[in-house]
Amino acid sequence: MSLTDLAAVIFDTYGTVVDWRGSVIAEAEALARKKGIEGIDWGVFTDAWQASYRPYINEVISGKRPWTTNDVLQRQRLDEIVAEFKIENLSTADRDEFNRAWHRARPWPDSIPGLTRIKAKYPIGSFSNGNFQLLANMARHSKLPWDFIVSSDMFHHYKPDPEIYLGAIELLGGEPARVMLVAAHNYDLANARKHGMKTAFVRRPTMFGPNQNRELSAEDGWDIVTDSIEGVADALGA
Repeated sequence: MSLTDLAAVIFDTYGTVVDWRGSVIAEAEALARKKGIEGIDWGVFTDAWQASYRPYINEVISGKRPWTTNDVLQRQRLDEIVAEFKIENLSTADRDEFNRAWHRARPWPDSIPGLTRIKAKYPIGSFSNGNFQLLANMARHSKLPWDFIVSSDMFHHYKPDPEIYLGAIELLGGEPARVMLVAAHNYDLANARKHGMKTAFVRRPTMFGPNQNRELSAEDGWDIVTDSIEGVADALGA
């Protein structure tokens, strides 16, 4: 089956479509100015916040935690790192609003043009560990032109559990070779391929910051390897 015979193209969101790190840092700096918080390296703070992502999700995957949304896990970690960084003047309301920074992540410059081109040829949607409301809010805020949202909420499973990949395939017609996953994470593409999906790798060499040392190149022969979502559009003839 060719790359042009697709039922849908789905996209990992954090890192692939949106610059979560730069977005959270910008919101942190704005909050610091508003609250008079000084002396915090907000890049280090944001990295510490994100670092809990996989360990906390693994607790859900292993059954150590019951199903818990990404929003709730991030909010819990926020309380922990606020204490670790000795930030004392953030109220519960301040923290709740700051946690919603993840709902407002800004797209990479190539994302909207590339998505718009692909959307003109194929249905497109998110495929994310983010919860449904978070992804809907992000799409509205950042004008991501999804036709649909596929979220971990829908299956009560996080990547790389097979249920989320198989669930997406079923929702999109049941033919895995006609569904393409676009991602900046090799593990995500490896799991998609394991379940028969087409794969596209987008290099995002700064998604983890200026000293990024992982996900710098394709680690397998993915169907498409490129530096942008517009590159995916080019490869798909969109």
